[in-house]
Amino acid sequence: MVKQGLFVALLAAVAVLASAQETQPPLPVEPTGIIETLPARYPADWFFVHDAAFFHMSDGKVYLLDTDKDSIGDQVKGLFPVSLMGAFIEAPSRGEIFAVETFHTRGTRGDRIDVLTIWDTVNLAAIAEVMLPTGKRFMGMPERVALQLLKNDRWLAIFNLSPSTTVTLVDLDTRAVIGEIPIPGCSFIYANGEMGLSALCADGRMLTVVLNDDGSEKSRVMSEAFFDSDDSPIFERPAMVGDIAYFPAFDGRVQPVAMTGNAALPMASWPLFGKGEETWAPSGIGIDGEDDLGRIYFLMNAEANGVDGMHNAGGSEIWVFDPEARRRVLRIPLQAWGLSLAVARGEEPKVLVTNPTDMSVELYDGLTGSFMKKITGFGQETPLLLRGAE
Repeated sequence: MVKQGLFVALLAAVAVLASAQETQPPLPVEPTGIIETLPARYPADWFFVHDAAFFHMSDGKVYLLDTDKDSIGDQVKGLFPVSLMGAFIEAPSRGEIFAVETFHTRGTRGDRIDVLTIWDTVNLAAIAEVMLPTGKRFMGMPERVALQLLKNDRWLAIFNLSPSTTVTLVDLDTRAVIGEIPIPGCSFIYANGEMGLSALCADGRMLTVVLNDDGSEKSRVMSEAFFDSDDSPIFERPAMVGDIAYFPAFDGRVQPVAMTGNAALPMASWPLFGKGEETWAPSGIGIDGEDDLGRIYFLMNAEANGVDGMHNAGGSEIWVFDPEARRRVLRIPLQAWGLSLAVARGEEPKVLVTNPTDMSVELYDGLTGSFMKKITGFGQETPLLLRGAE
C-alpha cells in the first residue's frame, strides 16, 4: 500500500509539472547571425591593446577597447588576430587596419608563411591578404616602428630583420609587393615626409631614403652621429609632434630629430629631470606618446638613470612635457607600476597604461593626471603594446 501511495503521489506531481509547463509562454526565438558594425572612424576614447600572448604566441591578438564605458560587455568592441609577434597599424583614411603576421603549415611547425592581412575597420573582417617574402619580416617585441604608412597611405613599409635589415614596400591599392629597400646596419622605420623613410643606425646616425613614385630609390643620406650605442644609447620609440621625433635616452635626456622629408636632422638634446631628480630616467616597453595639444609623455623610473638593465623595467610615474618650452607641465603618479602607455587623440586626452603586476590596463586623465578606472577581464594575458585609435 505504501508503494502504491508513492506511485500515485509521483503521478500527481508529474501531472502538476506538465500542467505548469503547458501554461508557460514559449521562449522567444533568439536572433542569430547579427553583425554589429563599428563607426568608420573610431572615437577618441578607443584604444588598441596588443596582446602578444607570450605563452602561446600563435594566438596573439589585438583588442579594441572603448575606455569610456564601464562594463566589459560595452568596453570590448572587437578583436583581430596578429599571429607570432606580429605588428599592426591603422589607416583611418582607408578604413583599414594592416597586420603583418606569420603562420606555419602545421600550426607550430612546417613551412613558414609571412602575410600582410588587411582588416576592414567597420566590420573587423579580413578583406585581403598580401603574401610577403618568407622569413624576412621583423619578429620580436611588438613595435610601433616596425610598420609605417607612406605616400598618403598608399604604401606600407615593413621592417625586415633576417638578420640583414631591409624594408619591404607594399602598394596598398594594388595589394602587391613593389620593392625591397636595403638599410644595412640600421633598424626600424620612421616616416619622413610622404615619400621618405628613416632608420636608426648602430653607429649613432640616421639613414633617410627618399623614394620615387614607382617605389624605387631616389636618394639616400646619412645624418651626423647624435648618440652612442654603448655610452649614450637612446630608445627606438620616439614621441612625434609634427615633423619632430623626440627620442628618449637611457640617461634621462630627450633627443629631438627633425624629419625634413629629405633627411633627418638631429637637434640639441635636453634633460627630462630637474635638480634633485638626476636618478630618474625613462623606462619600460611602450614608454612614450604624444597628444593633439603638442605635449609629449614619458614613463619614468626613479632608479633607472645609470643603472644597467633598468631601461625596460617600467616606471611609477608619467611625466608630461611641453617640448617647445622644454618644460614639464604635469606629473602623473601611477596607481600601480606601469610598463607601457598610449595617449588618446583630442582636446581632452586620456592615457592608458599597462599594469604588469596583474596585466590589467589603467586609464588616467591626461589633463589633470587623475586616475579614472582599471580595465581587466577581457581575455588579456600580456597586453604589452597600447595604441590610441587614430
